[in-house]
Amino acid sequence: MDAYRDLETHFKKLNTLGDALSVLHWDASVMMPVGGSLARSDQLATLRGISHELLTDPKVGDLIGTAENADLDPWQAANLHEIRRSYLRASAVPQKLVEALSQATSACEHSWRTAKQDADFARVQPLLQKVLDLTLEEGGILGETLDMSLYDALIDTYEPGASASAIGQIFEDYAAFLPSFLDDVLEKQKRAGEKPIPEGPFAIDKQEALARHLAETVGFDFSAGRMDVSAHPFSTGYAGDRRITVSYNPDDPILALMAALHETGHSLYEQNLPTEWSGQPVGQARGMAIHESQSLLIEMQACRTPEFVSFLAPLFREAFGEQDAFRDENLLRLYHWVEPGFIRVMADEVTYPAHVILRFRLEQALLSGDLPLADLPYAWNEGMQGLLGITPPNDRLGCLQDIHWYAGSFGYFPTYTLGAMTAAQLFAAATEAEPDILPGLAKGDFSILRDWLKRNVHGLASSVSSDEIVAHATGRRLEPKAFESHLKQRYLPK
Repeated sequence: MDAYRDLETHFKKLNTLGDALSVLHWDASVMMPVGGSLARSDQLATLRGISHELLTDPKVGDLIGTAENADLDPWQAANLHEIRRSYLRASAVPQKLVEALSQATSACEHSWRTAKQDADFARVQPLLQKVLDLTLEEGGILGETLDMSLYDALIDTYEPGASASAIGQIFEDYAAFLPSFLDDVLEKQKRAGEKPIPEGPFAIDKQEALARHLAETVGFDFSAGRMDVSAHPFSTGYAGDRRITVSYNPDDPILALMAALHETGHSLYEQNLPTEWSGQPVGQARGMAIHESQSLLIEMQACRTPEFVSFLAPLFREAFGEQDAFRDENLLRLYHWVEPGFIRVMADEVTYPAHVILRFRLEQALLSGDLPLADLPYAWNEGMQGLLGITPPNDRLGCLQDIHWYAGSFGYFPTYTLGAMTAAQLFAAATEAEPDILPGLAKGDFSILRDWLKRNVHGLASSVSSDEIVAHATGRRLEPKAFESHLKQRYLPK
């Protein structure tokens, strides 16, 4: 047991460095002046290098070998499994490559912000090429070490155990389902009349106040977290200090408030992880597909139900004044409105998977060498036309809209739609097991849903696989058809 306890101590130290990195990243997006970008890049690279050096210390491998003979309880054994996985992945990648990737992604991300603003992909292309080249190097090393393909090794970074072939089948099934279903939804929507349009502008301070109120309603603990503004909404932080950011638009409060609920779902998951395992790998969230399922379960599943919208609509009218768009039935129509658009983060849940499928296809082509980086804007536009019948007028609305590739996150995108499918299956199981969930949402009461999630998802942390979490909560492993059933029930009820 001494070896196992030494590993716990070592990984607690590593986790503390990760906490510091999360706050530095948050600060760079929320508060840091532009002039600090180069120094911050050095800071992040240095800390990541130190973390990598600690993680790959040869003594860690020796301790793992010894600890495997210890008499461990199930959670300790699961923690050792996660420690071994982290060590195996990290020790395969040279520290110089880790630091080079950190420097390259920081520089690329910084350039991307200006390139996006100016809709100029060519400006950031050389820096993205460097990120891509380093990612290929890292993925090749990991793939060889883990005995999997380069792309599977990158996906495994974000969703352990997932594979491109399995994901590809799921996505192709949905791509086949989408065209006729989308046509039927749009036709039904057209027959119902014009889209209600909220009349702005809408004061940012009122949007912020309502966003905080909604986060508290869902269950976010502001004594252990905060909410700020950034260009791209996200959630980060650590135990006792969760950070949510939201982007507000004076012409449209609806997207911002749903983004706040989305990020609250992420942070609620983090705030409900088992405190006794805080700082250990087994106590962390179980992959990004489960993480996305928790944000989408709150935003898309719970908070777009008729029950919750009946609670939400009066809050809109109180904050922004009486207007037709904020009547219960109209607000529900707005939250259920389906319309192919260029921007992923603004997409409805019917067309959203098409955005992810496009990125999944493109990043595979980029990583295989089938798609030269210079051709990315054209391939993006062509793919968008094929999937949704629309062509972005510029790169800002096309291949520059997301930060992920410019920040080095290749293999991340599939988790969004895997998360959406998981959310649908989890919410259906929750409402079947606890019939009082929906009546509670009508009163702004999330306590029954929170308790169910804590028992069935949050409290398991990384003690079991994603598949096992879903099976534990719903009685079966992930079935993508559950998502299609949800869409049919919501948008084309019989």
